[in-house]
Amino acid sequence: MTQAAQNIGTAGAGQATAGQVTPGMALLLQFRTLVALALVIGIFAVLAPNFLTLANALIMLKHIAIIAILAIGMTFVILTGGIDLSVGSVAGLAGMVAGALILNGLPLTALGYVIYPSVPLVVGMVLVLGVGLGLFNGLLVTRFQVAPFIATLGTLYIARGAAMLMSDGATFPNLVGSADLGNLGFGWLGAGRMLGVPVPVWILAGLAAAAAWVAGATTFGRRVYAVGGSERAALLSGVRVPRIKYAVYAISGGMAALVGMLVASDLVAAHPASGESFELSAIAAVVLGGTSLAGGRGTIGGTLIGACVIGVLGDGMVMVGISEFWQMVIKGAVIIAAVVLDRLQERLG
Repeated sequence: MTQAAQNIGTAGAGQATAGQVTPGMALLLQFRTLVALALVIGIFAVLAPNFLTLANALIMLKHIAIIAILAIGMTFVILTGGIDLSVGSVAGLAGMVAGALILNGLPLTALGYVIYPSVPLVVGMVLVLGVGLGLFNGLLVTRFQVAPFIATLGTLYIARGAAMLMSDGATFPNLVGSADLGNLGFGWLGAGRMLGVPVPVWILAGLAAAAAWVAGATTFGRRVYAVGGSERAALLSGVRVPRIKYAVYAISGGMAALVGMLVASDLVAAHPASGESFELSAIAAVVLGGTSLAGGRGTIGGTLIGACVIGVLGDGMVMVGISEFWQMVIKGAVIIAAVVLDRLQERLG
């Protein structure tokens, strides 16, 4: 038998095998995140008696909200075929900037006095910073044609270094504000509750609803999917691809800044190392939720379920006493498994 004939025979056998396993595999892959979530909850419910209590559920929801908010921004970026590795560092820098504004105010050297912004103004200023860093990523990716991985890796180091420089690596403590300065209330953002539910969970609910609507029911959302599906086809159909990329990176930067403030608010302190490895959890949540790393396929709802898996897994491992070193190993394995399953789903069509 000739080599060509062998190749044809092998291809035919591969197609037959794929046809035999596709229905079951496709069904399992379609609901893999829900299956994983059910398994994780079931395992830790058995291993940790207090795992399913209301108090613990509320704590887990707050932790899940942090991951999910980051992951929502990351979803838009990945849907276009990009990646944003800078979100953890942007979150750390955002927390430090918020802390500096509350503790030290905004010095106006030329005028000889210091302005202490109110908490809503602090939030607005930090969000603008996050969006600005996202636009910087978009500039690198679109105008200078830098690969998203490299562009956002560079921003990761810039943001982390800037956070360290702000305090020489020290923490900004006691971010409670002062009544005399009119900047009380920062702690409520991350640690407060409404109707017994943590504020970050309410924030997530609003952002998730808005993001799902934008992705699924607006022209912008359709263009995001189009860019990820085929950038060239999107260009030929009149989509302004650079603008879409600017927008998704700006969204990601804004979400990262919000997360940084939520973490600093919850701790009532800002540390420059805050947010380390957050980007990995966000990417894992997005891919576990069914968004393709190649772009063009995924949903906000899937991302939320993926964030639940990552959040429940992290809290569950802490509750059963798994060492921090093993937690890193397990989370790394989950990320690899998520990517492998994503590639498998693409192959099975």
